[in-house]
Amino acid sequence: MGLRVVVLGATGVFGSRIAARLAHDERFELLLAGRRVAMLEELRATIGDARVRIHALDTAAADFPAELAALRPQLVIHAAGPFQGQDYRVAEACIDAGSDYVDLADGRDFVSGFSRLDERARREGYLLVSGASSVPALSSAVVDALLPEFGALDTIEHAINPGNRTPRGDATVASILGYCGRPVRLWRAGRWEVAHGWLDSRRQWFPFGYRRVGICDIPDLELFPARYPQVLSVVFRAGLELPLLQWATWGLGVLVRFGLIRDLARHAPALRRVSERFMRFGSDVGGMAVELRGTDGQGRPLHLCWWLDAAEGDGPQVPVTPAVVLARRLADGLVEATGAMPCMGLLTLEQIVEGFDGFALRTGIRTMPVSR
Repeated sequence: MGLRVVVLGATGVFGSRIAARLAHDERFELLLAGRRVAMLEELRATIGDARVRIHALDTAAADFPAELAALRPQLVIHAAGPFQGQDYRVAEACIDAGSDYVDLADGRDFVSGFSRLDERARREGYLLVSGASSVPALSSAVVDALLPEFGALDTIEHAINPGNRTPRGDATVASILGYCGRPVRLWRAGRWEVAHGWLDSRRQWFPFGYRRVGICDIPDLELFPARYPQVLSVVFRAGLELPLLQWATWGLGVLVRFGLIRDLARHAPALRRVSERFMRFGSDVGGMAVELRGTDGQGRPLHLCWWLDAAEGDGPQVPVTPAVVLARRLADGLVEATGAMPCMGLLTLEQIVEGFDGFALRTGIRTMPVSR
C-alpha cells in the first residue's frame, strides 16, 4: 500500500484540487475528510477513483484527536482554512496519531509561530510543515533561486492577483477580509512600520498587464526579514481583477480602519455571494509576481521580476502545488527533515514549477528597468 494520506477540508477549493491530484497516484492511499459526508461522496464520484475513502471529520470537535488517530494517517494535509485565529491542535493531534503534517496556511501569526512545535516534533521524529502554498513556500523558493544574482539584495516586493472567474471559497474570502483595514506590520527601509490592509495600493505589472494591488498580511512579512537579513524592505500586496471589486474592498477597509466595521471576516459568506454575481465579467487569468531589487556582483543596480501567469481557471492549482509536491517527495522517501517549520528551504523553485506540468501555468524571469 502507498502512503496513507488524510486530506482535511477535502471539499474546499484547495482541498478538492489536492484530492484530485493525489487520487490516481499509486504512491498514496487517500482518505478525504470533511464535515459533510454528502459533499465528500460527491467529490469522490467526481474524482472517479473507487479506492478513495471518505470520513466525516470536524477539526473543531472535542473528539477530533481520537477520530484522527483511528484513521492511522501517515500524512495529514490540512486545507481547512482560514488559519487566522486557529491554534495548533490539528498539528499536535497529528503527532499524537503518529503522522507527518502539511498545511496550506497563510495566516501570519499561525505560520511564523509554528516552530514552537519543533522540539516535540524532532523528539518524536515527525515532520510538521506550515505554509506549503503560494506563500511562503513558493515565494521563498523564488527568492532563494534568484538570490545568487545579487551582490546585495535590498527589497522584496511580491503580489498576487487572481482572475475574476477563478473559484473562491469562504475561507479564502475570510482570510482577505481578516486583515482588510487592519494594522499590518511591515519591514521598510530597515525598520518596522505600520500600514493598513488593502489601503496602501499600487499598479502592479503582470505578464498579462497591470492590475491594482494593496497591502496584505502574510507570513513572509514576518519570516523574510529574518531569512534574508540584508533585506531592507519586504512588502506583499494582493488584488482583484475587477476595479469595482478592488475599490469596494478598499472602501470596506476604510470603514474597518476607522472603526465603523468591527469584524469584516464574519461577513465572508455573504460578500463571496455578492462577488459571484460578477463572475461573468473579467477573465480566468491571474498571476503572481516576485520582484527583487538591489545590486549585482559588480555593484550595478539590478531589478528582477519572477512572474507566473495562470490561465483557464488554473489559478487555484498554484497554492496547492507545494503541498502536492511535498507529499510526493515524502512518499518517495526524498525528505529526511524532521521538526516543525514554515515551508521554506524544503522545496526548490524547480521542483515546484515541475509540479505545474499539465496545467495552464507559465513562469519566467524579466529584467525590469532600474529606476534612478
